[in-house]
Amino acid sequence: MLQDIGQGRFDNQFHFYTVQDPDTVLLYSERGVLGKEDEGLLQLPSCAQLGDTLGGITLRYAFSLDQTRYFYGFSNEENPFPAPDGFEWIASRHYREMVPQDLAYACCVGESLQRWRRSRRFCGRCGTSVADSTTERAVVCPACGLVEYPKICPAVIAAVTDGDRLVLTKYRGRAFRKYALVAGFNEIGESIEDTVRREVLEETGLRVKDITFYKSQPWVVTDTLLMGFFCKLDGPDTIHMQEDELSVAQWFHRSQIPDDYSAISLTGEMIEVFRSGAVF
Repeated sequence: MLQDIGQGRFDNQFHFYTVQDPDTVLLYSERGVLGKEDEGLLQLPSCAQLGDTLGGITLRYAFSLDQTRYFYGFSNEENPFPAPDGFEWIASRHYREMVPQDLAYACCVGESLQRWRRSRRFCGRCGTSVADSTTERAVVCPACGLVEYPKICPAVIAAVTDGDRLVLTKYRGRAFRKYALVAGFNEIGESIEDTVRREVLEETGLRVKDITFYKSQPWVVTDTLLMGFFCKLDGPDTIHMQEDELSVAQWFHRSQIPDDYSAISLTGEMIEVFRSGAVF
């Protein structure tokens, strides 16, 4: 999956570090992340390589991968500066195919952090300019004391099964065209299991039982924490598709599941687990 970075060690414990020349910089504009490709491999700039380019840009410590520290920042959205010589803006839609995967994951996590920080320049309660906390990853309002943390949206992935059959779907009106499973966001006051029941019923008209947790995935591309569940059909198997959300919703036999799905996602892994013969 996206966060599977081999032997690399991802450490996102908060520290109030000051950026140094060897540190890697995740710099963003509306055109993407600053980087370059060399023989098919992604490279990200160090602080030393960017030099004067960083003037006026605040860099904040994000995380470490192995012994490398990563700092994130962003340019003025209305007036992004040109990419320095040797680098270019790489659009986020390419993250799924980038190699090595640990750097691709770093780009995703860094973009999620800068998206949150750029949208939290002012207090949502009183409008005062906020400041970064020195003790945790948060912003604090100096006037009213409101504390806000990075945006994380809980959501479910639901694999609806009936013996050797699995429900596959396709989204309507989205750039992502591959097969997926039923999915949706958790509502306030709702247990995560009830989210599974509600989303399956809303999108397919099916009722489910025996909801079994499989695995979670930090899908930082959309600031989401995904929780995957397998569940069994409970009642009639006729699908009534929610047409404003989906373009496809149908049963597939285990032996006929198409290969058209995302290999780096929790959805893709769950589809492959079911195809391989696992029973939940």
